[in-house]
Amino acid sequence: MIEEAIDNSYLVKNIIYTDQLLKTKDGENFFERIKDLDNTIYVPNNIFKEISGTENPQGILGIAKLEYENLNEMYKKQRPFLLFLDGVQDPGNMGTIIRTADAFNADGIIITEGCVDPYNPKVVRATMGSIFRVPLYYISDGIHELKNLKDMNIGVYSTALTGSIPIYEADFQEGFVLIIGNESNGVRKEIFSLSDKLIKIPMPGKAESLNAGVAASIIMYEVMKQRS
Repeated sequence: MIEEAIDNSYLVKNIIYTDQLLKTKDGENFFERIKDLDNTIYVPNNIFKEISGTENPQGILGIAKLEYENLNEMYKKQRPFLLFLDGVQDPGNMGTIIRTADAFNADGIIITEGCVDPYNPKVVRATMGSIFRVPLYYISDGIHELKNLKDMNIGVYSTALTGSIPIYEADFQEGFVLIIGNESNGVRKEIFSLSDKLIKIPMPGKAESLNAGVAASIIMYEVMKQRS
């Protein structure tokens, strides 16, 4: 994970390691890369376990600056594809969404108040390094921002069981933002009311629903397929 951060020019302020790092070939190779850096710090194993926050630490951790992108820069993109997370609270779902957004080349993710912190350790680990490649935008007023997007002819798409069309019938060629709601309560009414288009994932099986991470991933795949 730290190697991913460095490779993607993420500002890693300190790298802390212990003897555990040197017990694998990959660890030895990475140590050769960082050993002469001014911000590399060695600590004994017992101290490292106290600060790592995991049951089986790998012997290395990093301290990095939290970074959110400027949403105004995203507005310059042609036909952007964004995700808008409205109260996504499960770290696993957040991590899955970020990792899948990286895999299918989404232009960024808008994080609103009420969402789990994308820099929560569980989220960061679940992204498997993708958090260092996907632009994240934090906003406090989701309704205001969606209205701005609509004013710039960026569509607002939500999922719904009724009054919606299957994702394979939707046109994802133009710029749009996909709203992903809370795991239990879905999208807030005031957010949902701003939708330009309603879409759904056909499910011929017996499962009644999909979790937020899986649903977002399926839709992102369809977007990627149409735009390829």
